[in-house]
This record gives sequence, C-alpha cells and structure tokens, in this order.
Amino acid sequence: MDSLLLLCVCFFLGIILGRTGRFPAEAPATLNAFIINISLPALALVHIHELRLNTGLILPAIAPWILFLGGALIIPPIGRRMRLPERTIGCLVLMAGLGNTSFVGIPMIQAFYGRDAIGTGMLVDQLGSFLALATVGLITAARYSGGTGGRRATMARVFRFVPFWGMVAGFMLMPVTFPEPLVLFLQKLGDTLTPLALVSVGLQLRPGGISGRGRPLAMGLLWKMLVGPLLILLIVALMPGAWEITRSVSVFEIAMPPMITAGIIAIEHDLDPQLAMLMLGVGIPLSFITLPLWWYLMR
Repeated sequence: MDSLLLLCVCFFLGIILGRTGRFPAEAPATLNAFIINISLPALALVHIHELRLNTGLILPAIAPWILFLGGALIIPPIGRRMRLPERTIGCLVLMAGLGNTSFVGIPMIQAFYGRDAIGTGMLVDQLGSFLALATVGLITAARYSGGTGGRRATMARVFRFVPFWGMVAGFMLMPVTFPEPLVLFLQKLGDTLTPLALVSVGLQLRPGGISGRGRPLAMGLLWKMLVGPLLILLIVALMPGAWEITRSVSVFEIAMPPMITAGIIAIEHDLDPQLAMLMLGVGIPLSFITLPLWWYLMR
C-alpha cells in the first residue's frame, strides 16, 4: 500500500506545483527526458534480465498485445467517424492500448492477490506492455506524429529509443549473472521513474481541459478499462483448463489505467498532449474504483 500512497502523493504534488508556478515551463520536458533515457532503460534491463522464459508465460505475455492490436483496429475508424484529428486518434491508440501494468499494476496485485502473484504481473508488464510499447507503440507514435521519411525513419526512431536497447540488453545478458551492486544500482535508477513520471503528469494536467475532449476521453477510457478487459476475460474463459490465479491476474492487469510512459511518449510526439494527460489524470484515480470491481468479478 506504500506504493499506492506514493502514486497519489506524487500525482497531487505535481498538480499543486504546476498551479504555484514554482517549476519552470520546461520542467516536464526535462523530467520526461530523464525518465526515457535513464529511468526506463535501467528498469527494462534489470527486470528483463531476471525473467525466466517458459510456456507458462504465453497468456500473460500475449494479453497486452491483444489489447493494443484490438484498439489499433477499432479506435481509428470510430475516431474518423467522430472527425477527430489524426494526432488525437494516435493518442487514443497509444493510451488506450497500453496499460499501467507496473507502477499501478504491481502495487494493486500485491494488495488484492498477494506477493506470490507479483511474478505474473511482471510477465504481463515486461513481455507484454513494455515490449509492445518499445516496438508497435513507438511505431504508432511515429506514424501518427506525421514524421517524414516513411518506414525507414519510423524504424530509426525505434532504434534510437534508449529503453528498447535496455530491453535488448536484458535478453542478451540473461546467461550472465549480474553482481549484486549492479542490480541495486539499476533498481535505484529505475525507482526514480514512478515519482518523476507522476510529478510530470501532475505538472501538465489542466482539469479544465476536459471541456471539448469529453467524447475522445470517454472512448479511450471505455476501451482501456472496460471493453478491452472484457475481451481478454472472454478469451481467457474460453481457454481449456481450470481457471487459475495466472488467468485472473492477467485480466486484472489488462484492466489497469493508461500507461504513464505511453503518455510521456505521446507528449514527446505531440499527439494531443492534453488528452494524454487527461487520460492519465482521470484514469488513475478512476482505477481505484474499477479495479476492486474487476477483482470481485473474477472471484
């Protein structure tokens, strides 16, 4: 529960500091650059390195991909019928397709399912959400941001994404045992992500911005926190074998609010930054109501 308290405190501190003007206007961009180039690569390296690959990882790993690809197919045609700008549609695909399976997800799993279920949550996060973010998520952001140069330029952006290389290094170094001081060092760097990201979100959040964005905000959160999880629940229920905690935790993770890092990438690519912040600012507090309901449903 300490992690949940940290989420709330840092988020509201960011809102308060943003209103007082104590931080310079460029502070969010600086915080985001630190997160993407230092915090997130360290986190990716240490957690990917610690994964142990086996067939039991299939369900937790593919569920976030189904969520993302389903949203990528459904959201654009609906958005165009609503006459939304392409950058807004790109923001919705990114934010509604990627869940906060780590910084909200892991504390929530510990609170509702216990410490023994955290391993499953990490699989959903690392092989699912994070891998999708570092590949199709970044490609989506580059495409909708209107970058020039076609596929070659888009792939160049992926290969310049430092967390992508942290993930690659984690896989390649799996046979190597990391010394304990290195693991602790990487964990300390990775631990900076949650407070910095939530302060950055709070600094940029403008609650009054909901006016005029209610429809896309509702559409994005509806897919992310209701329709998408129901789709995964249906798929899981149709799978052979007994219902088990791995399946419950997989659905529970898919029901998480939008991913903070996806919001940062949406901002970096100028994909309707205000909508991205609103999805985080509304989705994270809302999840404190919806997640207990999902847990109760799956009991």
